[in-house]
Amino acid sequence: MICLFSWPVVAIARELVLFSQSMTKIDDINRRILRELSRNGRISNLELAERVGLSPSACLRRVQDLERGGVILGYRAVTSAEAMGQGFLAYVSVGLSEHTKAAQEGFERAMAHAPEVRECHNITGTREYLLRIETADLGSYKRFHTDVLGTLPQVNALTTYVVMGSPKDERA
Repeated sequence: MICLFSWPVVAIARELVLFSQSMTKIDDINRRILRELSRNGRISNLELAERVGLSPSACLRRVQDLERGGVILGYRAVTSAEAMGQGFLAYVSVGLSEHTKAAQEGFERAMAHAPEVRECHNITGTREYLLRIETADLGSYKRFHTDVLGTLPQVNALTTYVVMGSPKDERA
């Protein structure tokens, strides 16, 4: 008998089959589960099952599959920025002076250590980054702008967009 596959190839093929089977399928029921959980991450399994039309055990199994499959990454508390003393919100576009990996990594390290930076996104377009900044007020934002962003050697250009209101905000 002729063996067409060596042991490592068979082992890799088996792992690929297991991996593909472990990937969570996003069907209509899973979409409904995700929609309900994104609205209320503290919903009971019983109520969630009723809303999506499943038995509680089937619903729990699907939620656990979504968690294991990396679709659900976690659960968070949504806080009030005003109640937390962070009533000033701005988005800042940042242009870097150099388009190098070292410049990007240096900038990203600095942003990771700045508590005022709630989000940092590497974007396309005329600027490299978009930041979501939350501070107590305009004065504390000005200090952050001057003392943090203004001192980074990688930064070439800054444009601030002050948020006056948020008629729609679905971030968790």
